[in-house]
Amino acid sequence: MIASLIRWSIANRFLVLLATALLSAWGVVALQRTPLDALPDLSDTQVIIRTTWPGQAPQLVENQVTYPLTTTMLSVPGARAVRGFSMFGDSFVYVLFEDAVDPYWARSRVLEYLNQVQARLPRGASSSIGPDATGVGWIYQYALVDRTGGQDVAQLRALQDWFVRFELKTVPDVAEVASVGGMVKQYQIVLDPDKMAAYRVTQSMVADAVGRGNQEAGGSVLELGEAEYAVRASGYLKTLDDFRAIPLITSAAGVSVRLGDVARVQTGPEMRRGIGELNGEGEAVGGV
Repeated sequence: MIASLIRWSIANRFLVLLATALLSAWGVVALQRTPLDALPDLSDTQVIIRTTWPGQAPQLVENQVTYPLTTTMLSVPGARAVRGFSMFGDSFVYVLFEDAVDPYWARSRVLEYLNQVQARLPRGASSSIGPDATGVGWIYQYALVDRTGGQDVAQLRALQDWFVRFELKTVPDVAEVASVGGMVKQYQIVLDPDKMAAYRVTQSMVADAVGRGNQEAGGSVLELGEAEYAVRASGYLKTLDDFRAIPLITSAAGVSVRLGDVARVQTGPEMRRGIGELNGEGEAVGGV
């Protein structure tokens, strides 16, 4: 058998050389067109659902948020596993799909079923799906460091949230940039129970008044001298005095009870449950 093959190759050496050249050229072209990846993505097709319910205990989040979501996502076509995790104020549901399922098709199916279960979630719970990325999508981590000490972690976090993060999101193929560490600025309203009882003001009244006081309204247009002027009522809160001046109720004598009469308004950091640290040198601000 082998001897016959050798004799045939010698007798038809031109065809053998031509076939060898064609196969070599085909191999070179295929090698140039083969995509190469230093970190091949072997992870499952997955969609992450994050639900935020501020201030709620993990068991309550599990019963009223995670359980309804996981049981609903079991019916998503192509899903092979659903995993739910509950923690303080947050719920994470991972929907894993078969390997042949297109990621964008999977996201659209999850959104469809998420809209169906949204009405069953408690008031105040907000759900959203994760970024358009895979399980190995964490590609880069950085830190903002001010060696001169002129910027504190609150200012560095503001720089990260309002400038650096948006610039990095313009980079092609970047799905999300998450901030880590630092302090997030808050406008804090500290209510005084004694003053609230004296003025007969409730916490819900304060929340509704702050919501109504922080908005703008349009008033159509006004024509004057063959020109149109857009009418707009600006009501956004900008300073602490704006918060203090929000009216809550009006007494029978026509005197308004303002927010500053029953509460202390201040700026401060959002409550943190962890910090970001860089090389053991202390607290830092960064992103992923």
